[in-house]
Amino acid sequence: MGIKVINPTSPGQRGMTKSDFSEITASKPEKSLLKPIKKTAGRNNTGRITCRHKGGGVKKAYRVIDFKREKFGVPATVKTIEYDPNRNVRISLVFYADGEKRYILTPQGLNVGDTIISGPNADIITGNALPLELIPLGTMVHNVEMIPGRGAKLVRTAGAAAQLMAKEGNYVTIKLPSSEMRMIRKECLATIGVLGNAEQKNMKIGKAGRKRYMGIRPTVRGVTMNPCDHPHGGGEGKTGPGGHPKTPWGKPALGYKTRKSNKHSDKYIVRGRKR
Repeated sequence: MGIKVINPTSPGQRGMTKSDFSEITASKPEKSLLKPIKKTAGRNNTGRITCRHKGGGVKKAYRVIDFKREKFGVPATVKTIEYDPNRNVRISLVFYADGEKRYILTPQGLNVGDTIISGPNADIITGNALPLELIPLGTMVHNVEMIPGRGAKLVRTAGAAAQLMAKEGNYVTIKLPSSEMRMIRKECLATIGVLGNAEQKNMKIGKAGRKRYMGIRPTVRGVTMNPCDHPHGGGEGKTGPGGHPKTPWGKPALGYKTRKSNKHSDKYIVRGRKR
């Protein structure tokens, strides 16, 4: 992938960069692997906004991605590399030898015509999926499962990769892109290679309207609001928060722990991302 600089024919174009889509080989997706997406505009089932600054955006369909890679021993050929509006990494349409079609995430170096396979007998080649216990130490992987058979949950964004660091007993230690080191069951699957489209992080949006295409609405600072709307609001002229920064609902905004989820998996973290 390359980054294309736009001619500054207007203030919105000045400084904007886009992908040149040089790696894309198909303009239309596989219809059998599409599902509709219903927009919520950040609202829950009662109609209340639970996630602010969402709404609008370009209509798009969901591409069903194979995160499980459970077709062991069946080779597949890469037919196309496509753009996915739901993620920043490219996806590949693969045709299995038994006739089934699936989408997978595209790693660097995977091209049209290449053959991939998953299972314990697969070679250590980019695009192949194997259990972690069979992958050599130091190998870069992506699309990593946390629970065997549940499908990949880790390392799925553009340019990301995890590295195998150690094997001990029933667990394999991997280093995640966040620098966190975590133990995962040795039976969990991972795919060999580094995900492509790494230049995505260098893209410049360029104008506010492009954010609206993405379904992201404007964010207003609390200090510009009235005191009835935000704890930071009010005052004559420009004023600061006047104390510790707070959310619109009065909770501390910086350094305040809000985690309520099940923490049973914390014991598998060897070294946290916050040292």
